[in-house]
Amino acid sequence: MKVEQIYTGCLSQGAYYIESNGEAVIIDPLRETKPYLDRSKNDGATIKYIFETHFHADFVSGHITLSQQTGAAIVYGPTAKPSFETIIASDGQVFKIGNVTITALHTPGHTMESTTYLLKDEHGKDYAIFSGDTLFLGDVGRPDLAQKANEITQEDLAGILFDSLRNKIMPLPDDIIVYPAHGAGSACGKNMMKETVDTLGNQKKMNYALRPDMTREEFIKEVTDGLAPPPLYFPMNVKMNREGYASFDEVISEGTKPLNPDDFERLTNETDAIVLDVRSQIEFIESHIPRSIFIGLDGGFAPWVGALIADVEQKIVLVVSPGREEEAVTRLSRVGFDKTLGYLSGGIAAWKEAGKEVDSLESITAETFKSELEKNIPVFDVRNEGEFIGAHLPQAIHAPLVFLNDYIKEIPSKEKFYVYCAGGYRSVIAASILKSRGIHNVVDVAGGFAAIKNAEIYIE
Repeated sequence: MKVEQIYTGCLSQGAYYIESNGEAVIIDPLRETKPYLDRSKNDGATIKYIFETHFHADFVSGHITLSQQTGAAIVYGPTAKPSFETIIASDGQVFKIGNVTITALHTPGHTMESTTYLLKDEHGKDYAIFSGDTLFLGDVGRPDLAQKANEITQEDLAGILFDSLRNKIMPLPDDIIVYPAHGAGSACGKNMMKETVDTLGNQKKMNYALRPDMTREEFIKEVTDGLAPPPLYFPMNVKMNREGYASFDEVISEGTKPLNPDDFERLTNETDAIVLDVRSQIEFIESHIPRSIFIGLDGGFAPWVGALIADVEQKIVLVVSPGREEEAVTRLSRVGFDKTLGYLSGGIAAWKEAGKEVDSLESITAETFKSELEKNIPVFDVRNEGEFIGAHLPQAIHAPLVFLNDYIKEIPSKEKFYVYCAGGYRSVIAASILKSRGIHNVVDVAGGFAAIKNAEIYIE
């Protein structure tokens, strides 16, 4: 038996490959299917099943494409109602894969179809659970995504999740391995551990939601407390996972079309496409196309695209470093953004050579910023709430990047104002959004809060 976790850091997501005696299954695959096809080919195995723990909200799964390519059956848990042919497993249904078995354990609460898959080894011993968003390491899945007006509330779902954990998961052996769908950084939970694999016994000690003396009321209160609003793209990803989506190969082919500067400009104007610059923030600061949005590939790219652009139907044209075109389109498609129309061939250099207008972003060092602070300047902190509460500049206005629109009215119309984040990535995203709306008096603090602390600027 072989069990492999295939972890994607950008999405904090774990997919799983299990193989036994020439048969394989994939659990919660990403949009691009090549990694799974390659593994099964190397093992001389046939992919028999594709198990989905639930209808994912934070990414588009590769289940439909992988099923078409391999003939493998897609399996969902009870109550799932997809628009394509699947096996809807009953609670306790057993699936044989080579010399091992996988049992579907219906564990609703995060969503009503949420299902945990129990893997038993060649000897019939409980070996691992693939818990999806039901149980994370250090946390459990948020219960607010599947709530419906006048039907079911987040408190109702939290209560159902409490029952699922107590009745289906906690009775399992302590030495069983827990393989969750997400780790720290995912918006599907609040306080996940950085580790991606653990034992159930250790989770019973470490995870607040598995306290043996916890009452149902305490669980509901703690699980629902402090939930940030879910990213706006989540419902659209659920719809794609439930109803289907375009071919991944078609998305890649369309999105990686090279466009010369004139065609790039024309296409942008004709389609109202967003110019998305995915290079490094240093390159963007130095020179970029006016009104373009920066979200760099070398950061939390896909989740930030989903949170800030939100509408998966939005057309996009790319400014990307040479050789990373397919990577950019792939990572956009993982969160459902399939409308990429191409990329600027030759990059900013070609744009300049064509005589097109360019812009830049003013960025200063923390040392320069330190001297500027003596002038009582406006400062905006675009980190999240937890970071801000932990430590911040006393004069800073907290304007979390994801809610930046709510703070536009507080931004000075003429005088320079300054933005910082933790390390310089999110502040450049924020500045690009503001500049795209005609607000050009923004100044980035390079290196963010880390550089501010190193410069020995007073914080509280």
